[in-house]
Order: sequence, then structure tokens, then C-alpha cells
Amino acid sequence: MGISIFPLFPSLSLCFLLLSLNFPTTQSSPSSIYDHLERNGLPMGILPKGITDFSIDPDTNRFQVDLTQPCNAKFENQLHYDFNISGVLSFGKIANLSGVSQQELFLWFPVINIRVDDPSSGLINFDVGVVDKQFSLSLFESPRDCTAVDPDDSHSQSENSQVASA
Repeated sequence: MGISIFPLFPSLSLCFLLLSLNFPTTQSSPSSIYDHLERNGLPMGILPKGITDFSIDPDTNRFQVDLTQPCNAKFENQLHYDFNISGVLSFGKIANLSGVSQQELFLWFPVINIRVDDPSSGLINFDVGVVDKQFSLSLFESPRDCTAVDPDDSHSQSENSQVASA
């Protein structure tokens, strides 16, 4: 009269199932836009704090983020973020960007693309149409606090950026 181990299999299987549910895998999908940026070789600090919602199309990698309010963040230059920011994400690049402007002297220029050509260079490039502006990647390591701006002021910045890009 031996002891049968077959009755233990259902309870062992249940234990393994429960344990596997408690340990997330490394292949889990990104839970924030910042995760998407990092997985595509871009620093999280390209976008500011204050994102209320984001969406990304898994087929095209087109994303949209919504902020609580338009705001400005200071790096080497001032960056302006509109209520809505969108673009197409690929490894090392955001193309067709809208909703971000960069101040040069007293003019605002729309940022069209952001790219990191060579991460070992420590540089990130902001394409404002007429020229690429290079910054240190270290400036964008983490999302910055953003100073709220009056939406009417941001509208005048859009007008300035259209004049600057004309």
C-alpha cells in the first residue's frame, strides 16, 4: 500500500498558476508614454510632468498625450507644450511632432522631429525646420515640472512660430 502522488498534481498546478500570476514578466506592455519613450531609445524628459492621458496606435506608433494645461519648461532653451502633443514614435526618433515649440531669442519655432542619432554621443537633436538644435541628453533624463501658461499666450506663441517658420 503505497501513497499515491496523483492527488497532489491538481493542487501543485494551482500553486504554480497563482505564483505565475503574481510575478510580472519582463515582456509586459508599457504602461505609460514614458515607458514607450524609453523602449524606443528616447529619454523620458522629452515630455513634461502633468500628462493626464495618452494613446498610441500599435500599428503606426502614432501617439497622442494630453496635458492638464499648456505649459513651459526650461532646459537650455524654453520649451512650450500645448494641451495636446502628438507624433510618430520609432526607435530613437519622434517624427511629425505637433504641440511642442522651442524658443530661440524671442521667437517660437515648432519642433517637427526629435531624434537621438547616437546615444553614446550624449546628444539629442530638435528639428525646428530651419535648423537642428542639439542638447545634452542628460537634460532630458526625467520629466520636468512645467509652468502653466495662459492658453491665450500659447496662441500668440503659435502665431509667432508660424511667422518664424514662414
